[in-house]
Amino acid sequence: MNFFKKSFGLLTVLLLTIGMIGCTSNGGTYDEVMERGYIEFSMSGGYPPFNYYNDDGDLVGFDVEIAEEVAKRMGVESKPVTAPFDGLVFGLQTGDFDGILGSMAITEERKENVSFSNPYYYSGAQIFVEENSDINGIDDLTDSHQVAVVTGTTFEEAVAETGAEIVPLEDDAETLRQLDSSDVDAVVTDYLVGLINIEEHGYNFVPAGDFLYTEEIAVAFQQEDVELVEAVNQALEEMIEDGTYEEISYSYFGTDISEPR
Repeated sequence: MNFFKKSFGLLTVLLLTIGMIGCTSNGGTYDEVMERGYIEFSMSGGYPPFNYYNDDGDLVGFDVEIAEEVAKRMGVESKPVTAPFDGLVFGLQTGDFDGILGSMAITEERKENVSFSNPYYYSGAQIFVEENSDINGIDDLTDSHQVAVVTGTTFEEAVAETGAEIVPLEDDAETLRQLDSSDVDAVVTDYLVGLINIEEHGYNFVPAGDFLYTEEIAVAFQQEDVELVEAVNQALEEMIEDGTYEEISYSYFGTDISEPR
């Protein structure tokens, strides 16, 4: 009997030790980030112009540049990583990376699982349709319409309320291609994303109606990583005050998106 008790006790200690190692080997706190000299921000890699792969296979975009500047002001290197958008929160919770700097909107549901920095830009959810469409806004969507959205975004929730059929796709490069080929009736995405893609690809799309809602976009962290949140907030504040943020914003959008419009 004593043998089994001792064996069970040793096994329990071993399992607890393994569990603790697993919880602390990836991701990390502020001290761990500073010690290793780099920070890993995750993003989808399919959300131009915020984060996407260019023709040379490089990860580029507004989010990427903001991440680089934040890391520089923290005194570390930025090492962005990509994962499907609907898996970012889970990856953060399991310590696959240090934070999410990938155009993630603050929501009450997400705040139950992660901590957010101060917003680093503001935009809105917008319906885009082909120029000859009879859809003039969200009230025109019915159960006869198909609307493409990126899986796991707040856009998906907004469309669900209309009764329209949701066509979930991995990124906005695909949602907008589906609209361009008339495979769907509309796309709901970020207003700025839609406008930039219309300009870059020559799509015959127009925004339909007003914003469905305004979004505050922030950097997400594990809830216990208070020091990382504070460090990123300080870096963002400095960038805005010295004009660096405005310079980056104007290079992509021709305006400063650090304030709600």
